[in-house]
Amino acid sequence: MLDIAPELSRWCAQGRDFAVATVVATQGSAPRRPGAALAVDADGTVTGSVSGGCVEAAVYELCRQALTSGTSVLERFGHDADDPFAAGLSCGGAIDVLVTPVPAGTPDADTLADALTAAARGEAVALVRGLDSPAGLLGRVLLVRPDGTGRGSLGGDARLDGAAAEEARALLGAGRTSTVRLGHDGSRCGETTTLLIETAAPPPRLVVFGAVDFASALVRVGEFLGFHVTVCDARAVFATRERFPRADEVVVDWPHRYLDSQRLDGRAALCVLTHDARFDVPLLERALRLPVAYVGAMGSRRTHHERLRRLREAGLTEAELARLRSPIGLDLGARTPEETALSIASEIVAERHGGTGRPLTGLCAPIHRDPSPGRPVRAGLPAVDGSGAGHPPRRVRATGPGPR
Repeated sequence: MLDIAPELSRWCAQGRDFAVATVVATQGSAPRRPGAALAVDADGTVTGSVSGGCVEAAVYELCRQALTSGTSVLERFGHDADDPFAAGLSCGGAIDVLVTPVPAGTPDADTLADALTAAARGEAVALVRGLDSPAGLLGRVLLVRPDGTGRGSLGGDARLDGAAAEEARALLGAGRTSTVRLGHDGSRCGETTTLLIETAAPPPRLVVFGAVDFASALVRVGEFLGFHVTVCDARAVFATRERFPRADEVVVDWPHRYLDSQRLDGRAALCVLTHDARFDVPLLERALRLPVAYVGAMGSRRTHHERLRRLREAGLTEAELARLRSPIGLDLGARTPEETALSIASEIVAERHGGTGRPLTGLCAPIHRDPSPGRPVRAGLPAVDGSGAGHPPRRVRATGPGPR
């Protein structure tokens, strides 16, 4: 639900009762990933989405029912070709949705409000919720911050809260949302319980080195994609706020020196558009040794091979050089700065999600992939009866009390 934190934090501040539906797992092709949410308040006002339209009406009704009953429910929506009236996904996949009532003034609602307020401010925060009705955890809430402090409880053994907090901190560092299974005592042995861990983190960084016309277009695309965009160039006459009004930061500094001053996480993308070995080589020597998501450099193939020669002389290994995307971008036939920016942004998105960059027409791979490259698409949650079997098609429901 942290993806709709700004609106929900306002609802909490206004003392509204509401119910929130959150995608907790997906199977096959699904339009939204775990963490996507839809909320409905007591007056019927709606915000958010869980499926892009396929099952919104059915989820809306579940939220309304949860507001009346005061109980949480876990339900699956899939594709049922034999039932023309069934709410399901036209793409053929399936999603598991947790619907939780949030009556104002309860302890769990207050914990949710703290998490939503932090996420709306752009702060890093994780929200852990139980998904098992038999264990009495369905809908319970634990807030975890990067320093390990937090609020709330999953309602069981304190060791489970501690282990869940450690899992949450790890996912926060990666900027990921996922389900995990832990024992009721926090171990990974014996009977386990399923937890959803949602994370909200500051926007990923896009650092554009080289204050050129292509950079101006890339700044606009990066802003559209939700990056925190920085433009850096050693030439003060080019690196100006007037030339890059949409950038979050415009920095006048030698690129490699600026990079040395930054702490970048594994979601950051670095785009080198300078075309000048004086800037490129010392910058890429550092960038290719950082655990960032993407490093790309602009230039012709001749420039690329000369750049590789210089980087080898600087001591970079073949494995490090293999991380460099150069010439930068996907082959879109781009010519204008705007088309080139689209080409670069497309490659960044493909790298993030493990895409091929090829046309979807005729491609057999799933359209909607797991957000972490190399990780299999989740096959759904274990059965809520604890048997370990998978859910049957379309609907499985587990209920439990709402936030207390």
